[in-house]
Amino acid sequence: MNVLVIDDDFINIKLVETFLKKHGGVSEIIKASNGLEALNTLTERSDIGLILLDIVMPVMNGLEFLDNVQVKEKIVNIPVIVLTTDETTKKEAFSKGATDFLTKPISEKLLFEKIGKFFK
Repeated sequence: MNVLVIDDDFINIKLVETFLKKHGGVSEIIKASNGLEALNTLTERSDIGLILLDIVMPVMNGLEFLDNVQVKEKIVNIPVIVLTTDETTKKEAFSKGATDFLTKPISEKLLFEKIGKFFK
């Protein structure tokens, strides 16, 4: 499965990428630094099976990204796991279509538990 990681923090992206490379079910890791860049990637590619989404980002934050995903038929069914330090956004993220939620700093074990549900 191809995974899109959306985060504006280079260190967070590197950490998640390191974890994902150890997971046997991940084929490719695609990176975006904000919600707008991610939406552009999703319109160009139809092979993304999972999205890992930060909330606090410039240009378009994670909640705005979720709003935009909901109106795009082609990408609305891609599971989205929110990765954030802001626990207060959990309820809003779920109401906007997030599939799951992980609080940073994330652990490899918890990430694998969350993404394991989406691998067939």
